Amino acid sequence: MPPTLASLVHHSALKLTVRAGEGRLDVPVRWAHVSELADPVPYMEGGELLLITALKLDAEDPQAMRRYVKRLVGAGVVGLGFAVGVNYEEIPDALVGAAEKEGLPLLEVPRRTPFLAISKAVSAAIAADQYRAVTAGFAAQRELTRQALNAGPEGLLSALAAQVDGWAALYDASGAVVATAPEWAGRRAARLTAEVERLRERPAPASSVVGGPDHEDRVELHSLGTGRRPRAALAVGTAAALGTAERYAVHSAIALLTLTTERSRSLHAAEQRVGEAVLRMLLAGQPDHARAVAGDLYGRLLDAPFRMLVADAGGELRAGLTEVVESAAARSGEAVLVVPEGEERLVVLAADGGAAVTACTEYAAAWEAARTEADEQGGGDAEELVVGLSAPAGPTGAAAAYRQAEQALSVARRRGRVLVEHEQLASGSVLPLLADDAVRAFADGLLRALREHDATGRGDLVASLRAWLSRHGQWDAAAADLGVHRHTLRYRMRRVEEILGRSLDDPDVRMELWLALKATSAD
Repeated sequence: MPPTLASLVHHSALKLTVRAGEGRLDVPVRWAHVSELADPVPYMEGGELLLITALKLDAEDPQAMRRYVKRLVGAGVVGLGFAVGVNYEEIPDALVGAAEKEGLPLLEVPRRTPFLAISKAVSAAIAADQYRAVTAGFAAQRELTRQALNAGPEGLLSALAAQVDGWAALYDASGAVVATAPEWAGRRAARLTAEVERLRERPAPASSVVGGPDHEDRVELHSLGTGRRPRAALAVGTAAALGTAERYAVHSAIALLTLTTERSRSLHAAEQRVGEAVLRMLLAGQPDHARAVAGDLYGRLLDAPFRMLVADAGGELRAGLTEVVESAAARSGEAVLVVPEGEERLVVLAADGGAAVTACTEYAAAWEAARTEADEQGGGDAEELVVGLSAPAGPTGAAAAYRQAEQALSVARRRGRVLVEHEQLASGSVLPLLADDAVRAFADGLLRALREHDATGRGDLVASLRAWLSRHGQWDAAAADLGVHRHTLRYRMRRVEEILGRSLDDPDVRMELWLALKATSAD
C-alpha cells in the first residue's frame, strides 16, 4: 500500500510528532513537497504532505493561519509538516488551532530531521509500493494466463474476481451474459445489459464506469476485440476504485480475453468453411458424408429434426441476424449451422423448436415492426430483410427443406412480408398466391374472348362457366343457380368450348378456367 501519514509518524528515523488531526493519519501521501510561499495552492495537485518553516508566514496570526490552512485543505493537501527550531522554536498556537479546526494533520518536524529525509522516505515507500504492485501484477498475469489455458474464460474470470476482491462477468457480441464469477454475480451482471449495449456502439477499445459511492458497487466495463465492432465485453465489479495491482490484473484479463476472442474468430471462420461443405453435402443428398465431415462439430443437429432458414439480407441486417441466431444457440447449448451465400443471403440450419429458430422469428418480427413504424412516419430503411422457413425435416430431406425455405422466401417477398413459414402455405389457401401479376395476366388472356362475347349481349358465358364449374359439371344444379333451363346451359358450355378452342372434358382445362376466374375475381 502507498505511504500514509501514520507510516511516516511511525518511521523511527524521522522522529515526527502529531500536533493536530490525529484522526486522519491513515490518508495516503502522494508526495512530500517543500514550499515557503504564502500561497502554495496553485502548485499543489492534491495528496501532498507540505513541508514548511514558516519563513514567509505570519504563523502567529490566527486569522491568517485560518485562511492559510483552509486553502491547503481545499487544494487536497493531506498533511502539514512544520520544522521547529528554524524560524519558530515551536509550532505557533495560531497554526495548531487552525489545523485542529479544519482537521488537517499537523506534524512537528524536529530540527535534526531534514526535509530531504522525509522526501526520501516518501519516495522510497512509493517506489516499494509500486514494486509490490508490479510484482503482484505479474503474478496475477501468470495466474490468469494459467487459468485461461487450463480452464478457459470461466477459470480466468474466477481468478480475476479473486485478484480484485470483487466479481467479473463476460458478455458475448449480443450483450448477453456468457459467464460470471462468483456465480452470485449473475443477477448483477444481467442488470448491466443496457450499459453493455451502449458500449458496443462505440469503436473498440472502449470502456465505461457504472456506479460509485451511492451504488452497491463500482463496475468497469471494457469492450473486447480488435475490429471496429466489439466482439465481447468484460465487466469488473468492486467495492472501490481499482488499485495498481488490480489494474494490472484487469488489463491482463482484457488482453487474454481479446486474444481468445480473436482466436475464436479464426476458428469461427474455419468452422464456417466446414459448414459450407456440410451444407453442400446435405443438399446433394449425402447425409453420411456430411456427418463424417462435421464430426462432433454440430452435435446431434444433423440427426434430429431441424429447420432450414433462407434469408435475403445485406450489410448490418445479415450480420445482426447471424449474431442473434448464434448467440441464442450458444446460450441454450444448441448447435447451429450458419452459412452465408454471396453478399446478401444467409442459410441457417437449426434445431426444430429450438432457441435459434425462435430468436430468428423474433428478430424478423421486431424488424417488421420497426419498418412499419418508419413507413408510417414517412421514412424507411434502405436495407430489406426477407426470410423463408422450412417445415421440420431430417438429414435425408435437407434438399426438400431448402426448396421449401426458398418457396416461403419467394412468397414472403411477393406478399411484402418479412418472414413466411412453409407450413403456413400448406395450411392456408392457394388463392392468395393468385395475386401475382403474371397469374392475373394469364387469367385475363384466357377469359378475354368470353368477356368480349358477353359484351355483345349474346349471352352470359362467364357467369355460366363459373356456375357450372362450381357445381362440378352438374347441369341441373348449375342451371338452377342461373335460373335457366339445362339445355340453355348446355348450349352456353358448347359456345365456351368453341370460343376457347378447348374441351371442358379435360380436367386441366377446367382447373385452369376455375383458377382464372378466381384470380380475376370475376362476378
